[in-house]
Amino acid sequence: MLELLGHPIRLRVVHAMRGGRMLTTSQLCARISDVSKATVYRHVDLLAAGGILEVADEQRVRGAVERRYRLRQDRATIDADTIASLTLDDHRRGFATAMATLLAEFNAYLDRDGADPVADLVGYRQHAAWLSQDELLELISELRSAIAPRLTNQATPDRAQYLLSPILFPIEEASADPEAG
Repeated sequence: MLELLGHPIRLRVVHAMRGGRMLTTSQLCARISDVSKATVYRHVDLLAAGGILEVADEQRVRGAVERRYRLRQDRATIDADTIASLTLDDHRRGFATAMATLLAEFNAYLDRDGADPVADLVGYRQHAAWLSQDELLELISELRSAIAPRLTNQATPDRAQYLLSPILFPIEEASADPEAG
């Protein structure tokens, strides 16, 4: 599963499919227009073969079979046991993939006609906060409480899909002397 999800284009396909969407590969190509159609088709095939996407329905279109896919949410996540088993190099590769995906999605957004980061409330602030272990756990819990209910929102005409990428890691070790630096 980690190998399947560990590619920027496959992650972009997964993002596009979230929220209960059922899309054809042609629709995915339109959504991920900065990537060649052949590449999108190849990655959709890999995700389907790996069980992350499933065929929702099929119909005949101009003599060919057109498939609409849906995301298998239960297969599109990496469980805690897998995360705990990752090496430092695995984490390094995973983070690089996440950043490459984020950059590709942001560039695709900026390349759209009418992109307006101010009107769309785009944000990419970074904050450095001093937190004890208890404060960190409280912060993570508060973030999950705010984000988790919205992850089940379905696509509707009045909703735009936003990519939310919380990133959290220590940039400095705890020190016995707060004045040490």
